[in-house]
Amino acid sequence: MEQQRSLSGSSQSPRSPSSQPYLSVSVTDPVKLGNGVQAYISYRVITKTNFPEYQGPEKIVIRRYSDFIWLRDRLFEKYKGIFIPPVPEKSAVEKFRFSAEFIEMRRRALDIFVNRIASHNLLQQSEDLRTFLQADEETMERLRSHETGIFKKKPADLMQIFKDVQSKVSDVVLGKEKPVEESNPEYEKLKHYVFELENHLAEAQKHAYRLVKRHRELGQSLSDFGKAAKLLGACEGQVLGKAFSDLGAKSEVLSAKLQKEAHQLLMSFEEPLKDYVRAVQSIKATIGERANAFRQQCELAETMKLKEINLYASCHPFIMSCYLLAVASAYFDQL
Repeated sequence: MEQQRSLSGSSQSPRSPSSQPYLSVSVTDPVKLGNGVQAYISYRVITKTNFPEYQGPEKIVIRRYSDFIWLRDRLFEKYKGIFIPPVPEKSAVEKFRFSAEFIEMRRRALDIFVNRIASHNLLQQSEDLRTFLQADEETMERLRSHETGIFKKKPADLMQIFKDVQSKVSDVVLGKEKPVEESNPEYEKLKHYVFELENHLAEAQKHAYRLVKRHRELGQSLSDFGKAAKLLGACEGQVLGKAFSDLGAKSEVLSAKLQKEAHQLLMSFEEPLKDYVRAVQSIKATIGERANAFRQQCELAETMKLKEINLYASCHPFIMSCYLLAVASAYFDQL
């Protein structure tokens, strides 16, 4: 069922700006739109700023989850080597997608995501961020549809990808492919630390999940027990019946407390750990981009060296012939 939203009010007020240059963003008021498989959650994104590049001091737009993904992908593509904050993952279980708890957790995570970008000295100047915070819904939908993924590339681009993969495979089969690794002790130490940190955080997050789950299951069991005790009390005499009814009431009170504690643990313990895990995974993605850049640099340097040799050979064929004969002679002397 579609709910209505008024842009004039907000369930939460944006962050208060300071007298200094500021860019403050609030993700508020999640609303379910559409039905069935077409249903999604939209958010009101409120921007307050005194940056001259923006259209005014305040702007309110409606965004959906895929818009946040678009922003993250654009920044990751354009700002190589810079840590791009992570976005919350999609719910793997369909029935939890529109639960009030999941929607609130995602709203908080999206709010943190946008404000991390807005507080970054370089990312806050991004044209894509300004588009995200100011463009209308039709513009955002058009931009999302024009994104270039592997399934949206032109046939010529796909053919080039195929040729590159074919070339790589041939090099490996023929023994030409040489592993290119960066030999920087400080960098390797940092990379090892990040990988180990991810493992520790993931393990801690699993324990937090189990703790929250245990609280919820215990609370649910106490609730079921309380209802059963009340029903049993209604079937017994006054004294015994009152005792069972009181026991049922106490069990339901304890159940409510456990459910409340489980929610507090989720928000203050498990969710922050999940955010840390996502952040480390984003750092790993940045490390991967650095490794790719280093590999490309080495390949380009090797290509330039080969071209220099070919150019020298074409300009000085006699000297090059003597050089090759000397290399061949040294090779046969070793046999």
